[in-house]
Amino acid sequence: MRIDKFLKNSRIIKRRTIAKEACAGGRILINNRVAKAGTKVSPGDILTISLGNSEFKIEVLDISDHVSKDRSKELYRYLD
Repeated sequence: MRIDKFLKNSRIIKRRTIAKEACAGGRILINNRVAKAGTKVSPGDILTISLGNSEFKIEVLDISDHVSKDRSKELYRYLD
């Protein structure tokens, strides 16, 4: 699955176009490499996301095209 679509489906970023812009700005890293919007993400990947003044890391646990709002948090977990 594309990283921009994963960020939208997991509800980490609200819109796919905003996720694309974050990737284009170099604010999304996959396994410590700058990700383009079309970069593939798979379970086990570590994402580093810089939004505003905050930066956080998550681990991708699952990939799914159609996810309910309640289940979206099951797609990833926060890392320290």
